[in-house]
Parts: sequence; structure tokens; C-alpha cells
Amino acid sequence: MARTGYTLPVFAVAAAKAALLHLQTRNLETLQSVAIDLMPGEATIPIEQVAQLEVDSALAIAISDPGDNLDLTRNTPIWAWVKLQQRNSEPLILEGGEGVGKTASGESAIYSYARRLFEANLLPLIPPDRTVTVSIIIPEGRQLAQRTSNEAFGILEGLSLLGTSGISQPLSAEEHLEEFRQILQAKVQHQSDLVFCIGSNGMQVAQRLSIPETAIVQTGNWIGALLVEAALRGAESVLLLGYQGKLIKLAGGIFNTSSHLADAKLEIISAAVVRAGSSLQNVEAVLAAKTADAAYKILVELELAELVFQALANTISQKAQAFVQKYANVPLKVGTVLFDRQGKIIARDAIAVQLIEGLKLVKKINSTTN
Repeated sequence: MARTGYTLPVFAVAAAKAALLHLQTRNLETLQSVAIDLMPGEATIPIEQVAQLEVDSALAIAISDPGDNLDLTRNTPIWAWVKLQQRNSEPLILEGGEGVGKTASGESAIYSYARRLFEANLLPLIPPDRTVTVSIIIPEGRQLAQRTSNEAFGILEGLSLLGTSGISQPLSAEEHLEEFRQILQAKVQHQSDLVFCIGSNGMQVAQRLSIPETAIVQTGNWIGALLVEAALRGAESVLLLGYQGKLIKLAGGIFNTSSHLADAKLEIISAAVVRAGSSLQNVEAVLAAKTADAAYKILVELELAELVFQALANTISQKAQAFVQKYANVPLKVGTVLFDRQGKIIARDAIAVQLIEGLKLVKKINSTTN
């Protein structure tokens, strides 16, 4: 039976609570665990280490355990540095230290559930005349974030304290896919022209393009399966809207974009560079890049980015249409829009331009008639 675990905010709060309790009680014995209010529910979280640093500060460490979920934060140390001082404007101040991501506006990527979790567990422990400052540090966060699509979704320089629940409930791939299928089925009953958004930045780009929310479908990594589902359910078109480092996998015939299954981004970009007639030296420069984002920047410097990614957008749409025809045996018009890590559109094919204009028109008509 699959084992449940806890989300990253729970371990951050546990470390902070352990440091605060240690600071207040000045208990020389090592604190083994702390009880956490999960809102709802409770959990007892083991504490790896806790120590007083100065008279008014302490540091505690908890180790992330997401249960049986496939999660790269497993066994990641979460540090909480806690400082107790005279009350100023607020009883509790939260800061993101090294390894905690930042939003595009520069704020720490500590979201609403995490903040409520900190407040529920720490505020009752803070004396009326004191302020507690908590700085969360994830020493491996910056490195781990490079293995995620965080930057594509607007989270820079580290991991986020994100989630709507403290429980990390393992779901099978089939269960996740079924959830996306049900959402798609509900959408296609009222909207025959769909937009597949890959990642939260995809949603932001969709809003900038004035695409109606009724057309937007989240896909996770199951782009191929959901393209076929859309066609079988009567969709007429799908606009693929996503970060280039994810979406270009389709140009290589990879229709489940999970990096755990296949990852040939640099090879796919390199092949497009070859088709563009560029030199072997430029191909080798792309292959030597550490990420798809780095490869894109190299091509920008070489003044090849527009040509290469325009060709990739065309190839993605062609491959997607062929994939649907093969597995659903029905035609489906597919267009592609690629954007960079900041959400800036870097390429779109002719079909995408046509589909976007059609969706804008539908939105304008609906807003006029309502």
C-alpha cells in the first residue's frame, strides 16, 4: 500500500517550531520531534538537529519525507533559523533564505497555505512583547530547482513552499491522468477549440493573449494522451502553449514529457540547428549546454534562435497532428506557441496565430452577449 508523506511547508514549519521551542525552554536535551497542526489534522515530525546559536537565535533541521510520491525533495534538509526579539510591527516575520525560490517580483516563494501553517503553529508560542523572525533555508534548493520547471513557472533561484495541504498523498500515474481526462471532457462539451497550457506560466501567457478560461486545459506531462482524448471527444483544434524546454520534446516524438521517461531536449534542438544549415561548432555548443534555456540563450547570441525555434514550433504541430491521426484516426488541427522561462513568446506557427485570433473573437462575442 502506498505510504503518504508530507509537503515541504510542513517540514519548514516543524524546523521553525523546534528552533523556537529550544530557544524558549533552553532545553539542553535534543528535541526529537514536534507536533504540527496541519489544518486539518495533526502530524508528528522528526527533528534531525536543533541548536542555540546566540542568546536570541536558534537553528533546527528537519528532513523532507514526501512518502511514496516521486518527489525530488525526498531526504532534503530543511533549515529554520529563528530569532526572538522585542516586538515591533508584527509578531511573526517569514523570510526565504538560500535555496528558497523567489517570484518574478522578488518576493520569497512562500505561498498562502505555508504562511497559514506557520501562523497556526508559531503564533501561540510567541509572547505578546516579542517578535519572531523565521528564515527558511534549503541548502540544496538552488541545485534541486535546476531539475524542475520552476523557472518556467516564475519561481527563480530555488524551491517554493507551495501546496494546499500538508499531506503528500501518492497518486498513481493512472489516477493523475484520469483527473486531467475528466477536466478535458467537461471543457470540450462547451468548447471545441482548446488550449493546452503546460505549466503555470502557460496560464499567464494565455491571459496575455486574451484566451478565454473556458478553453484552457491543464495537461501535466500527458500531452499525447490528452491530444488523442480531445480528438475522440470532438475537439476541432488544440493550441499547445508551453515552455520550450518542455514542449520541444514533441518535436522528437516524445509525447509524455516527464523527464523520468525521456529527455532529449538538447538533441532535438541540435537537430533543428543542423536542419537550419548551421555549423558543426554551433551544434556542439548547443549539445554542451546544461539546459534547454542555456541552449536557447546560446542560439540568441548566434542569431539563430528565431529560425531554429520557428522550425521547432512547426515540427511540433505537424508531429502532434500525425500522432492524433495515428491513434485516434480523426483529424485535429494543432498549433504551437513556445515561450522562454520568463514567459516571453519566442515562436508560434501559422496555425497558432489563426487559433489565437479565433479564440479572441469568441471571447469578444461572449462578453458582448453576456
